[in-house]
Amino acid sequence: MADKIWLSSPHMSDEGYELEYVKEAFDTNWIAPLGNNVNQFEKEMAEKVGIKSAAALSAGTAAIHLALKAAGIKEGDIVFCQSLTFSATANPIIYKRAIPVFIDSDCKTWNMDPDALEEAFEKYPQVKAVIVVHLYGLSANMDRIMDICNRHHVVVIEDAAESLGTRYKGKHTGTFGDYGIFSFNGNKIITTSGGGMLVSNNEERINKVKFWATQSRDNARHYEHSELGYNYRISNVVAGIGRGQLKVLEDRVEKKKYIYEFYKRKLSGLEGLEMMPVNEWDAPNYWLSCMTVQGNVKPIDIIEALEKESIESRHVWKPMHMQPYFEKYDFVGGDISQKLFENGVCLPSDTKMSDEDLDRVCGVIKGLWQSKVYDEIAIAE
Repeated sequence: MADKIWLSSPHMSDEGYELEYVKEAFDTNWIAPLGNNVNQFEKEMAEKVGIKSAAALSAGTAAIHLALKAAGIKEGDIVFCQSLTFSATANPIIYKRAIPVFIDSDCKTWNMDPDALEEAFEKYPQVKAVIVVHLYGLSANMDRIMDICNRHHVVVIEDAAESLGTRYKGKHTGTFGDYGIFSFNGNKIITTSGGGMLVSNNEERINKVKFWATQSRDNARHYEHSELGYNYRISNVVAGIGRGQLKVLEDRVEKKKYIYEFYKRKLSGLEGLEMMPVNEWDAPNYWLSCMTVQGNVKPIDIIEALEKESIESRHVWKPMHMQPYFEKYDFVGGDISQKLFENGVCLPSDTKMSDEDLDRVCGVIKGLWQSKVYDEIAIAE
């Protein structure tokens, strides 16, 4: 059995940066809850993406939850949310007992369709916030989206969980809206094993988020709580891993791009296969190399063929408006997100992959196309 090829697994630095910071936490006995690593991780992250302030939290989901709270979202408020995404984008809307309205994607970006967003504002002018996602490291059309949202005076939350290192027209995703969130889950471009970050140019709101995230403990000698709090802060050990990982972010982006371009080059001749779109204003982090297929070869054919060779791949996210839990909520747009789900495949994009591994993946896919051609000839005869 050949070695397993993963979709996207953790990749610690060869230099051991992570261990240095973790050792510092142990040597100083600052294991938890907070400490120097947390403070420095927030500072270094804010500097990396070019924003004023950051709060290191236990997950990207926690960051979205507290972004909604910081934005003043209350029970019954309407929040627009990109439909083509992971459920963690939408779940915090329900935590706040608000009402999600899902927005379709466009073909050019695979992200929120500005035309559908305009339509949604006409239908729901009372909306309080918009959550836009930068899917698979591809940036949304932020010029148009921000123009629309600014005209309607709504809060913009960028779910950049998958796009740390991505730039839109030279500016980091996650820094256009009022709040940006990042994830450091084990499969992300850099990881802390688990964790997230909320960033904003509004330092007062970020300070408030840190207060809420530490159980809203008032500044008193005894335990005093004037507001509802959450246990959402990251640990000092985990933050140390993040500091080390941040040092190799550019290296990871470079390798992810190499993987995408390798697939694009090797698979370009296969009929009906298209790699995910990269626009002239987009500098993605290429978190996952994704493609769509049209014709006799279906996504499940590719996934199962790769699986037999111990290679992990996935379907593109199933849109939220098609999910059993969320299907009762309104959806604005057409069928683009549905078609991307039905026709899309996420290919292995692990930064530890060798050219031999990449050739192995491409060989399985090419073999599948070839077998389908032979099947068609046999049927014709």
